[in-house]
Amino acid sequence: MKRVVITGIGIYSCIGKNLDDVKNSLYNGQSGIGLDQKRKDNGYRSGLTGMLERPNLKKQLSRRQRIGMPEQAEYAYLATLEALLNARIDLDFLEKNNVGVLYGNDSSAAPVIEANDILREKMDTTLIGSGAIFKSMNSTVTMNLSTIFKLKGINFTISGACASGSHSIGMAYLLIKNGLQDQVICGGAQEVNMYAMGAFDAIGAFSVREMDPIGASRPFDRDRDGLVPSGGAATVILESLESAQKRGAKIYGEVIGYGFSSNGDHISKPDVRGPVRSLEMSLQQSGILANEVDYINAHATSTPLGDQNEARAIYQVFGSKPYVSSTKSMTGHECWMAGASEVVYSLLMMNDSFIAPNINLENPDEDSVKLNIPTKCTEAKIDTFLSNSFGFGGTNSSLVIRKFK
Repeated sequence: MKRVVITGIGIYSCIGKNLDDVKNSLYNGQSGIGLDQKRKDNGYRSGLTGMLERPNLKKQLSRRQRIGMPEQAEYAYLATLEALLNARIDLDFLEKNNVGVLYGNDSSAAPVIEANDILREKMDTTLIGSGAIFKSMNSTVTMNLSTIFKLKGINFTISGACASGSHSIGMAYLLIKNGLQDQVICGGAQEVNMYAMGAFDAIGAFSVREMDPIGASRPFDRDRDGLVPSGGAATVILESLESAQKRGAKIYGEVIGYGFSSNGDHISKPDVRGPVRSLEMSLQQSGILANEVDYINAHATSTPLGDQNEARAIYQVFGSKPYVSSTKSMTGHECWMAGASEVVYSLLMMNDSFIAPNINLENPDEDSVKLNIPTKCTEAKIDTFLSNSFGFGGTNSSLVIRKFK
């Protein structure tokens, strides 16, 4: 079995368009949440969202390359570009090696709606445009990244709800560990347009604290009233240790465990037993004890039941020792991206020895009060962290990552 290390990371999120900006936001507890008036004008119950500027890629990509890219693929391209740069992997290397791509993505709503609007109005499919099919498929991110970067290894999309980004890293880890790949570009991407979020708003999943957007995402707080949607993209490059050392690559961390489970219960209501199985499996696979985990980046989305059950699961497995925080207090819930972005956030914290604050935690509930949740930026040495991601349908993923030794 091969050791699996992280040699490149990249990010495009509402708290920063690159690693340096994101690290500063994490350190300073800076929120990226705002109010989108367009959503309110179109009948949304909540107009809260992570505020994200759509990039202009005209100078970087040809029209032929751009025409099949929806917004989440654009974010993923920029995150991957940054990750490849700091991994010191260039196009010549990608041409000569069988580098794979696994990316988490579970929707491409806007292109589907836009194409059907044209069809309904014009009654002519030829007016939909040649790029619509590539934009509208769930595999849009991997198909675009694989063609732009000329990738020749494994190539498919992980569709696992809000655990998609985490599962992509876990599956890449297993492929490399078992010698089937040497390098895999993995991550998660999430569109943030209005069309992608309407069904979530319809079931009352979102916070309505619109008078205080920065204070709306409140993981573990007694007064939380729902999540705040967000998005962007995060890329994590996994590589076998032998390959990384041969290239002289910088190593950000080592993936040592991947736990997963299914609740096998309600389609949208989380439970405790499923996450506990995922957590225990991640520890078993990593070969470490619970007290060796220094920090847990919780899934905690700021929903009443979800945060409560995760707090119970964490306490059952880890007790009160490790630091626990949810970076979603600043970013909102980045959905398909979250499992990957939260690994990036945690790696930045591990390598700079700090824990980002769980902002907006003013009144911990009866379960979260048992956990060690910092509300201010805390200087701390992190040798090993765990990142949780859970999704609709009861899919759970837990990743254990440690400093390279």
